[in-house]
Amino acid sequence: MVNDRQSLDLTTFALPVGGGAVEWRISTEPVPYPEAVAAMEARVAAIADGQAPELVWLLEHPPLYTSGTSGKDADLLDARFPLFATGRGGQLTYHGPGQRVVYVMLDLKRRRPDVRAFVAGLEQWIIQALAAFDVRGERREDRVGVWVARPGKGIGHEDKIAAIGVRLRRWVSLHGISINLAPNLEHFSAIVPCGVADPRYGVTSLADLGVAVAMDDLDVALRQAFEEVFGSLSLRLPEATA
Repeated sequence: MVNDRQSLDLTTFALPVGGGAVEWRISTEPVPYPEAVAAMEARVAAIADGQAPELVWLLEHPPLYTSGTSGKDADLLDARFPLFATGRGGQLTYHGPGQRVVYVMLDLKRRRPDVRAFVAGLEQWIIQALAAFDVRGERREDRVGVWVARPGKGIGHEDKIAAIGVRLRRWVSLHGISINLAPNLEHFSAIVPCGVADPRYGVTSLADLGVAVAMDDLDVALRQAFEEVFGSLSLRLPEATA
């Protein structure tokens, strides 16, 4: 079933005219997870204090696993990569090369202090970006994230192509989304991804779906879709580190 987040009004998430533009940052080299979290937390504090603009930060991580606030030890089946406990919502997931991770630091107090609507906005952002490549992403009633139907695998089968995990601090968001472009999907086999153990529900990527997309092209689609859902951006050139 479609989640009732589908029916939420997302038109009020953009800042009012003159409210400022969101900084758009791309790191071209893999960023170690602790370094990314430290940078993100510092930026969120500055945003909350009115000392820095909002930020959307696109990057890749080296291979690793993260566990959210609902993570269970039993969901780590094989500790083949480092595991980091994190304050975001959700359970275990994998990050690694070929996956676009996007940390979203928005001031919801200025935009709309509604967590459910914010998650729906993140889902809509992903869905619209995937549509640029003729991939139909969908919401689900009991599973946060974006899913792709896989009828060729059997009745009721579908795979997750994008994960969402967020946290709020003083109404500024931390963490964000990850989209599987062409990661090594076998690395997900070492965990129970997001706690979903039903064999009908797996993990996929654009490459796994037969859609050849460069990371730069995905970033362009993400930028355009972000502006459609959340409003204007300011441009910052790609950089090697945060």
